[in-house]
Amino acid sequence: MYEGRSVLVAGARVAGAACATALAGLGAKVTVVDRAASAETERLAGQGIAVVIGEPDPGQLLAGVDDLVVSPGFPPHHPLALAAAASGIEVYSEPELAWRLRKPDGPRWLAVTGTNGKTTTVTMLAAILGAAGLRTAALGNIGTPLVDAQSGGPAGYEVLAVELSSFQLHWSSTMAPHGGALLNLADDHLDWHGGFDHYAGAKTAVWRSVRTGGTAVGNLDDPRVRALLEGLHAARVPGPLVGFTLDVPPPGCVGVVEDVLVDRTGDGDAHELATLADIRPVGAHNVANALAAAALALSVGVSHEAIRRGLAGYVPEPHRNARVAEVGGVTWVDDSKATNPHAAQASLTSYERIVWVAGGQLKGVDIDELTARVAPRLAGAVLLGVDRAEIAAALARHAPHLPVVDVARTDDGAMAEVVQAAARLAEPGDTVLLAPAAASLDMFPSYARRGDAFAEAVRALPATTAG
Repeated sequence: MYEGRSVLVAGARVAGAACATALAGLGAKVTVVDRAASAETERLAGQGIAVVIGEPDPGQLLAGVDDLVVSPGFPPHHPLALAAAASGIEVYSEPELAWRLRKPDGPRWLAVTGTNGKTTTVTMLAAILGAAGLRTAALGNIGTPLVDAQSGGPAGYEVLAVELSSFQLHWSSTMAPHGGALLNLADDHLDWHGGFDHYAGAKTAVWRSVRTGGTAVGNLDDPRVRALLEGLHAARVPGPLVGFTLDVPPPGCVGVVEDVLVDRTGDGDAHELATLADIRPVGAHNVANALAAAALALSVGVSHEAIRRGLAGYVPEPHRNARVAEVGGVTWVDDSKATNPHAAQASLTSYERIVWVAGGQLKGVDIDELTARVAPRLAGAVLLGVDRAEIAAALARHAPHLPVVDVARTDDGAMAEVVQAAARLAEPGDTVLLAPAAASLDMFPSYARRGDAFAEAVRALPATTAG
């Protein structure tokens, strides 16, 4: 398939390096380009793969190239992508390459996308599939590159739980997972996609297989996702359309009856999948994530009992509404993964009285609607990061009497100051919640490091500090 083809791989990090190695092993003539030299570029060069460092002229790079495999972060307006499109060179990223390389007996893919909740849902799904005795892994936007997981047979995976970002879906054209779930849609990455319609259109690629009999799973409680599902229904696609809801589900869907997650996709009767007490982390959004994971598992024949075992045994990923400690009667929670307002709303509506730790890079997204919605729950706020003034202004509009502490420093001691300020505002029974509603890169190398810094500062508090 690739023998003798000339392929340019743009980006030499984990996914790019895996693509280059796989393609070279198939006999392709591979060139890798990256802005800076690294241990990975040295390793690839040692394998005999051509490596270009810097940002050469796109026309020169693409001379004689048949395919361009880009890092998912390459936007459509990147000069290299534009030049490739103008030359008629096909452009795609690692998941699409992995799909093209899959073997006839290779694993089935169950894919998850959405603005928020992808990693939690995918890891829940992997736990369910494992409980059913299937050889599986959570891959894609997390974990091992998909190109390394395509072999089938006795020693290979049977079903993959695949997390797909809008970037990865944009750079796909044939990838059609057996089942795809769209969790939610909110404004995000609009600068990358060039607007919401393009962003939503990329997300719906997770449902590509529904036109050939695959399963489309979508959130009935999200108006935008529901409208897209209804569009598929109106188009009379051959594949099953399965909605999930936190309410009593209609026939053909999954949902919640009292404190029980139920399945109505078969005979229309409500069959128990799990109880609300089985779901961790806490919060309505994680119940929705569990329902989406269950719906995908049902599409490959997983039993109700295996779904319950998988959800009950699920160990949550870090920095997602994770309880850090209780100090002086105050509960401290790390939801550093809440990097946009939609994600932050999910955890902010999970607690009754909150001291909110927020701020970072808002990425041009409006914070006003979230602030208005959660203002009645707030006992105080501590703000940090480059866009903290926007959050302060929204709080002044919607909670004018709320005590707000502005932490201007950006050095390594900033989070300790934030935590100490939150401890002074909090009273016994309150929850101090790190739900930044913003990205972390203005101050931290990742949302994970931001969450770790928060947890370290909380654990350094004396037991009498809070309150």
